[in-house]
Amino acid sequence: MAKLSVLAYGVTCYLIFFLTFLYLIGFLANFGVPKGIDSGQIVDLASPFVANLFLIVLFALQHSVMARPWFKKRWTRLVPPAIERSTYVLATSIVLITIYALWQPIPYTLWKADSDWLQLVLWTIFALGFLIALLSTFMTDHFDLFGLRQVYLRFVGRNYQHPPFKVIYLYRLIRHPLYTGMFIGLWATPHMTMGHFLFAAGLTVYVLVAVGWEEDDLVEILGERYRAYQQNVPMFIPRPGRVQETLRSGEAAPTRMR
Repeated sequence: MAKLSVLAYGVTCYLIFFLTFLYLIGFLANFGVPKGIDSGQIVDLASPFVANLFLIVLFALQHSVMARPWFKKRWTRLVPPAIERSTYVLATSIVLITIYALWQPIPYTLWKADSDWLQLVLWTIFALGFLIALLSTFMTDHFDLFGLRQVYLRFVGRNYQHPPFKVIYLYRLIRHPLYTGMFIGLWATPHMTMGHFLFAAGLTVYVLVAVGWEEDDLVEILGERYRAYQQNVPMFIPRPGRVQETLRSGEAAPTRMR
């Protein structure tokens, strides 16, 4: 592919994903988008449950299989390495858009905050979760994570090197602040329907399983450095007793794996 075409492809994939991410926020909030997670009518419980579970599995398969080193090795025989990450980002966007389009509501209420102040608190936590998720990508290398750095280096004729293994900001407190932010965004809602619960629970279970594969890959690549990081820093929830120890030690944190 020509250098300019590679750059244009990467930028396009990034913009599609960014808009898809913004739509996810509106989708979960049932606000500002054509179709929210509770939009539409339900006829029975079994059909939407099965259909929605299939969509979650589809996301899990795409997100995990395409992130595995063995898949990347084979995939880059077909596509230029410079656009491998952008293609992964595009595929994730396509799957998410498919979920938005085909998701069937299950609007049975599991819990609902009636008071205005509690609704405001929960919406604030919801927004904070997605803010943490977004900011965590900039705490490492946002542009590498979403494929822009790779296509830019190809455009200027420079060889790609993986960002260095380092620790900064939230990565000194937890190993996966992006996932922590997503968990908060998935679960913090003043109105939890069964459909929203299925979506949040499905993605939470997937992350809890997939993070083990991700960390196995990191140990294989980084060896004892990552093992030491695992021992000093918890996955998702900070442990106050370890915070100052980690800050003093300057342990390194991964820029990304997926």
